[in-house]
Amino acid sequence: MSTDVERLRGNLKRLGLHAIAECFERDAQKAAKTKQSYVGFLDHLVDEELARKADRSVNARIGRARFPTIKTLEAFQFEFQPSIPAPLIRELAELGFLARAENLCLVGPPGVGKSHLAIALGIRACSAHKRVLFRSVADLLDELVAATVDHTVGARLATLGRLELLILDELGYLPMDPRRANLFFQLISRLYEHGSIILTTNKPFDEWGTVFGDEVIAGAVLDRLLHHCHVIAINGPSFRVKDKRPPKREGA
Repeated sequence: MSTDVERLRGNLKRLGLHAIAECFERDAQKAAKTKQSYVGFLDHLVDEELARKADRSVNARIGRARFPTIKTLEAFQFEFQPSIPAPLIRELAELGFLARAENLCLVGPPGVGKSHLAIALGIRACSAHKRVLFRSVADLLDELVAATVDHTVGARLATLGRLELLILDELGYLPMDPRRANLFFQLISRLYEHGSIILTTNKPFDEWGTVFGDEVIAGAVLDRLLHHCHVIAINGPSFRVKDKRPPKREGA
């Protein structure tokens, strides 16, 4: 025969109030000792449930964003890359740029931390309950090309256009054919002044004509992307090899 506590715990779980189900017995004992009011006790339980649901919501958003790994700003070694303006990154982490539909371009060679910063800002946006997606440029364009085959590209572009933050990683590693270049232009146009883009690239802007295979499309993309944009050029060593370099000899 179940006790009142067991029955209450079961009913709370059936109602989906799992955090309250876990903590109510312990918190009730504390409330009795401190002579906490009934309303105060109930308010505390509701706070516990809301906090748990908020955590689940953030984790769900991070999952839907499809980050390849989890990176944080706290783990980024700004001292290793002095060309990165740390105050600007911390300002961007407050996410005001999303409200203004501004973009961020991180330009530099491989290994300097571009993707780390992009992911970390994306995690911050998820924590603020924003709609975020992370995709490599090559993978997303492959998906859009496939969508043209089954005639769903319009719906796919519309969905992407409703994002509050789209992170496009690794532009420039592979050249685009005309179809992909055109799809990329449509994507940037959908988000222009409606959502924010964080883009990482190893190519300076004056080489984008080669990337897109078309100077006109490259110019049109840059015109929209850079209109409201923070540009950070990173010139420094690669994080990936910093621990593999031989130590300097004295007198060398």
